[in-house]
Amino acid sequence: MSENLPNNNPNEEVDLGILFNAIGNFFNKIFGFILNILQAIYSSIIYLIKAIIENFKLIFIVVLAALLLGFGLEKIQKPVFYSEMLVKPYFNSKYQLVSNIDYYNSLLESESYETLSTIFDVSEEDLKTIKKVEIDIGPETENQLIQEYDKYAKSIDSIRAQEVSFEDFVDNRDLYSSDIFSIRVESTKRDIFKKLSNGFKTTFSNEYSKKLMRVRDSTIAIKKAMYFKDLNKIDSLQKIYLKILNQESEKATLSVGVDGFLPITQERTPTKEYDLFQNELRIRDSIRVLDQLKVEENVYYDVLSNFSDIGLRSDTLSKRYSLVFPALAIVILFLMYITMKVIKYAKEYER
Repeated sequence: MSENLPNNNPNEEVDLGILFNAIGNFFNKIFGFILNILQAIYSSIIYLIKAIIENFKLIFIVVLAALLLGFGLEKIQKPVFYSEMLVKPYFNSKYQLVSNIDYYNSLLESESYETLSTIFDVSEEDLKTIKKVEIDIGPETENQLIQEYDKYAKSIDSIRAQEVSFEDFVDNRDLYSSDIFSIRVESTKRDIFKKLSNGFKTTFSNEYSKKLMRVRDSTIAIKKAMYFKDLNKIDSLQKIYLKILNQESEKATLSVGVDGFLPITQERTPTKEYDLFQNELRIRDSIRVLDQLKVEENVYYDVLSNFSDIGLRSDTLSKRYSLVFPALAIVILFLMYITMKVIKYAKEYER
């Protein structure tokens, strides 16, 4: 019976032992690597704390001096105020708008206040207080972005549309992709912004936009003439149908009154009064849409929100010198400390 018992293969036991040892060594190396990283981070933190303790007085003096310098500079400089205007251009006048904003900034940089005074009808002294003029995409809701994405997806090939996700579409939009723009003006004078509103009217007017408006108006006039012509045809057909119905009504009355006999059944002439009525409603609705479009877009731009009478104070982080200077001082001290340690290590290397 002992001859029928299975024999254990020693080679299989050896292979399993090697496999388990390899797996154990692999996990030991991973744990050791993670442990070394944690130890390095811990050592770096302790080393940094030690450096701060050893140089506490120097760090305190430098940071305090930077804080006082930044605070003093904030008090010396004139405060900067800003105001924003939201506009909606029509007839592709947004291209002229962006170009003119760049032109105004170039005039400010070159101190061409006389030219700016002619454009905005504002005194040169007031224009000298303007720091910069910026333009950016106006506020947009997610629903508006989704509508723009759907419109874009329908305008391209369906296969290509599947490759462009909504996130990619939003990330790749540029300044000209928007229909609403925010114009921001910064100035050291708080009540100058309202005076600039009229000057921006010339920003939107250009020959190309005027041409687009003329083409739009001519197209509307042609379409309305065609619609009125169709209405005249419908009116003529309605009169014909009405005449036919009156004639058939008279024949029916006459047949009833002859010798008192029952009238002979008369086949009614088919007409399409209801279809004509529906077509008339559709045409009149199309005319109403054209009239509404011409009323709504009869200018080159609409001001959705004008400049405020009094500007708001611009407290951007880059102008908060009492915070920026101490942060820069700490960074400089840290870099100097690292540089000194590297130099010392290089001098003592292999000594």
